[in-house]
Amino acid sequence: MHKETISSAELILGDCMEYMATFPDNAFELAIVDPPYGIGAGSDKFVNGTSKCEKSYYRKDDWDKDIPSIDYFNMLCRVSGNQIIWGGNYFGNLWPCRGFIFWDKTIHGNSYSDGELAWTSFDTPARYFRENIAQSTSEGRIHATQKSITIYKWLLSHYAKPGDRILDTHGGSGSSVIACLDLGFPIVWIEKDADYYEAALKRIKDFASQPKLFDEPAQTFTQGDLDLDSRPT
Repeated sequence: MHKETISSAELILGDCMEYMATFPDNAFELAIVDPPYGIGAGSDKFVNGTSKCEKSYYRKDDWDKDIPSIDYFNMLCRVSGNQIIWGGNYFGNLWPCRGFIFWDKTIHGNSYSDGELAWTSFDTPARYFRENIAQSTSEGRIHATQKSITIYKWLLSHYAKPGDRILDTHGGSGSSVIACLDLGFPIVWIEKDADYYEAALKRIKDFASQPKLFDEPAQTFTQGDLDLDSRPT
């Protein structure tokens, strides 16, 4: 296991199950995770292990072959007060919920899904986020299933309170870390693949090294219709 700290972000190279086992109950207020969906993302870019695609983020073909075990979801719920889990519609071992989030990618009718679903532990109405899929990769793509910084900022502004500690167990491209650093949330971010870890670490360090030309006003958090004070315990 390797660990680096950048400001309020703790970046772990290691197995998330091993790391979560070291935490007490409810160590984090919110987990925002994007685990493998078990649909073989990127596998169509490979033939006999050889890449057919020049994009470096398609260099692996087996990381998305299985969904997480029920032990993973139980551990995640033990260490975090609330959870947002991308790909929740693929995980039959999650509990029923009404607070799903739908990301509308705005480009419809092609070979990919029109959007993605995130399961949440919040007992709130379902919510909708619209962002062009091209925008989600405009920051520079380093992972086959990379999500944008903008999506994570939207999730944090609608589902987290200032000062909440965030957990991301499947770090991928590091977008969640950049969003947390920008909005002032402490985060523990875990990635077990050394190549993805190094690529994300560079991306995060590049962001953190950028000088801020002006003092920014304090981030305003809008609850909208969410009653965050009634979050389940």
